[in-house]
Amino acid sequence: MRILVFRHDPLEDLGTLRSALESRGFEVECVEVYEAEARVPAIVGAAGLVFMGGPMCANDALPFLRRELELIRESVELGFPALGICLGAQLIAKALGGRVYKSAVPEIGWSEIHFTTAGLSDPVFAQMKSPRPVFQWHKDTFELPAQAELLATAPACRSQAFRQGRNIYGFQFHPEMTPQMIEDWQRHAAVCGEAVEAIDPKRHVESLAQLCNRIVEGWTRTF
Repeated sequence: MRILVFRHDPLEDLGTLRSALESRGFEVECVEVYEAEARVPAIVGAAGLVFMGGPMCANDALPFLRRELELIRESVELGFPALGICLGAQLIAKALGGRVYKSAVPEIGWSEIHFTTAGLSDPVFAQMKSPRPVFQWHKDTFELPAQAELLATAPACRSQAFRQGRNIYGFQFHPEMTPQMIEDWQRHAAVCGEAVEAIDPKRHVESLAQLCNRIVEGWTRTF
């Protein structure tokens, strides 16, 4: 079975998400949508769609973002399972009628999310301890689509995880991060002149990898 993964930037690697999918027998096909000559394959025949993070805003007037919004709406109409991470979650929320806007407090580094009552009964987070450490790197946030259920929240940014229907999930945090990815992002931020406090890349990586695996397990059960 094939999973289409839409990437928005070379630094936005799949991390532990790739191994979690491949260990369950899924073939991962990446679509580098930011490349000028990128070809978006037909979604017919794919088991599910994953939309990764990126440095841009879901509201930016970029042709590939407009194509993705259309693709998300099409996939929802056809009943395809979809999963969004950070920018990907914002794109799904926007495509389904939610508003994306600048967050009052940017979240960068390790923080905690709290599962809602709906989250604790969801196939992804059921029986997990709350709060849970996660990795964040975002300045935008979003309102939930009208039919979505809030699964996890945090004081600085309310919308941390949601589900719409049975098989569409969005996660504001980054469950896929590895220590190498965290180090690469910090170096890139420094080169770009972005003031970011030093982040311990290994602080919660084992717990985060377990969470990523749990997310993939719960999501793929809906296929």
